[in-house]
Amino acid sequence: MKLRQAVGAILTIGKEYILILKTKINTAEGKKEIQGEWDFIKGGVEKTDSSLYEAVLRELKEETGKDTFSVIKEFEEKISFKFPQEVADRIGYHSQETTMFLVEYTGENKDWLPQDDEISEISFFKKEEVLKKLAHDQTREFFKTHCLN
Repeated sequence: MKLRQAVGAILTIGKEYILILKTKINTAEGKKEIQGEWDFIKGGVEKTDSSLYEAVLRELKEETGKDTFSVIKEFEEKISFKFPQEVADRIGYHSQETTMFLVEYTGENKDWLPQDDEISEISFFKKEEVLKKLAHDQTREFFKTHCLN
């Protein structure tokens, strides 16, 4: 078993943050419905990605259909977690390490529609609302540490 490399984007537009509502996950049997979880745009690094920077831009395009982004910063600290054993056995990874980026959307603010069938909604939130929305403790703590100072 190995470590899965992933990337994520703390995506801003003006004074708001963009979150996605993830309602499906990949399983060995295909897509499985889950109770919706609000999160930042995240995804696995693929063999075709030449860098983590390229991977985060690809994920942003795949999930939003948009490509007008400015990467402001790559955070040194990672979001790391272990997968539950049954998930690890199924996907072949024991844990995941996500490199997070601070990204600003610089294009026209219209037509935000999910482009990935795992996502049912893309919404905008003020900074103080983000903490209440994020589904995962590690992501919430990361946001608190790096964006609420």
